[in-house]
Amino acid sequence: MLRTLPARAGDSRRLLTQWDLLAILVVLGALAFLGEASRGLMAPLAKIEATELSLSPAFLPEYAARTTLRMLAGLALSLLFTFTYATWAAKSPRAGRLLVPILDILQSVPILGFLSATIVFFLSLAPGKVLGAEFAAVFVIFTSQAWNMAFSFYQSLRTVPAELTEAARSFRLSAWSRFWRLEVPFAMPGLVWNMMMSMSGGWFFVTLSEAISVGHTKIMLPGMGAYIALAIDQKNLPAIGYAILTMFIVIMIYDQLLFRPLVSWSDRFRFDLEPGVRPPTSWALTMMRRSTLLRSTGRFISRSWRALLRPVTAALPVRAPVYREATPEQERRADIVSYVLIVLLGVFGAYEAVRFMSQGFDVKELLITLKLGVLTMLRVFILIALASLVWVPVGVWVGLRPRAAAIVQPVAQFLAAFPANLLFPIAVIAIVRFNLNPNIWLSPLMILGTQWYILFNVIAGASTMPAELRYAARNLGLTGWLWWSRFALPAVLPFYVTGALTASGGAWNAAIVAEIANWGTTELRAEGLGAYIADASTAGDFHRIVLGIAVMSLFVVVINHVFWRPIYRYAERKYRLS
Repeated sequence: MLRTLPARAGDSRRLLTQWDLLAILVVLGALAFLGEASRGLMAPLAKIEATELSLSPAFLPEYAARTTLRMLAGLALSLLFTFTYATWAAKSPRAGRLLVPILDILQSVPILGFLSATIVFFLSLAPGKVLGAEFAAVFVIFTSQAWNMAFSFYQSLRTVPAELTEAARSFRLSAWSRFWRLEVPFAMPGLVWNMMMSMSGGWFFVTLSEAISVGHTKIMLPGMGAYIALAIDQKNLPAIGYAILTMFIVIMIYDQLLFRPLVSWSDRFRFDLEPGVRPPTSWALTMMRRSTLLRSTGRFISRSWRALLRPVTAALPVRAPVYREATPEQERRADIVSYVLIVLLGVFGAYEAVRFMSQGFDVKELLITLKLGVLTMLRVFILIALASLVWVPVGVWVGLRPRAAAIVQPVAQFLAAFPANLLFPIAVIAIVRFNLNPNIWLSPLMILGTQWYILFNVIAGASTMPAELRYAARNLGLTGWLWWSRFALPAVLPFYVTGALTASGGAWNAAIVAEIANWGTTELRAEGLGAYIADASTAGDFHRIVLGIAVMSLFVVVINHVFWRPIYRYAERKYRLS
């Protein structure tokens, strides 16, 4: 009589386990989420415009699903942009001379600037369909996420330890293999933290992306952003409470299913692992690793992908890469060509901008925008300084304690994702009640959504500190201010500059939301460039929009090159782990 032996752990022929059942539930939930969120994409746009948005809590699951899908689509596009643009800028010094300033400018362009310039284009991609407006919303969310991730990845590629690069050359890895086997893994811990920050930062501008209002174009896409905008317009406090609760649930879900597994998985790529420190864990990652169904599906996809690529790879010559240093003459010629291209592009851009603005150019208007730019600049400097004093020590403390990071991560993620719009009622009521100056007390709203760039980058930097450096600081008896000035601050300085630079650009961008606060019919205004651009966008005055964006970009680029870039180069040169 045959007896069935018990299946061994890890046997792929084993019947469904509890992890497979859990994976089935998660996959079915994800499919239901995608189906609900993508419903109606090809519906006529007139149907959306004719259907009035509801503040009933019953519609919140649908709105949350739609907004989350837009956020994830924007995150995927941002990741693709990061791996291409930031890599090109970091690998090619000549390209970096042009690409990094362009990234500075893109970061400084307000969301309303992108929306005003592209709304007609995206609507024309799917004429009369909701899909065109969805493209516009995803693009706006992309512009609120991509620059931070690109700066983080660029900074990581520029600070890869020299011994790792030499090891890659010794193994004669091709550029493609070196990118995926060395550079991406080295950058992954910091990139994951910045992906979380970008995802959370996108919530800050979700109202603008879903409640589109540019000139005569007004579209309210079903989603959390439009829901919040309508609740504020109608002064509906219960609806705002429902929105806060729904966002908390949504953030907890994608933290558990997306970012917590990524943090746990990326911990294996830390440059240095301290013995005895427990790595972060994730039940979702454990489920993915232990589920027989998911492993079988992954192997099938991997085999299919290799089969598709086999004809291409077979046609490529199998030859080890040969590294040749360029001669000084070749370097000089390449520098001349790159500088000529930069000058030509600069002249062309300046010509087009002057030609466009000359049609309605007014010297008095230019002086007004410059004055407003100075006011906004002072707000940004003061707010970044205050945020740095608070979050740098907190970030270092959390980054050196993995258990604390596991607790702080979801809390900071929720606070970062919390739209400042929901605090506008409190700010407006308090300012009116106590007769406060809006120019001062509306300013903190600018930093609410961007201060977290500093915290997340400092946590990422502190978590990658090599254990031998910490032991050396401990053995040398460094304590107090000496420990901070000689060890902690230099170790996280490159990461801090990346976060502060991004937070600074984000604060300029947030000025268009924070310098005008509404609660029903009550409107408070702070004098600044953000309010100027917001007014021009509402009026559809494209000459004033371009003028405001040009002045804001000028301020941001000059500040970055005069202040932030020298600090970054100093940190990269003096405190690089090599």
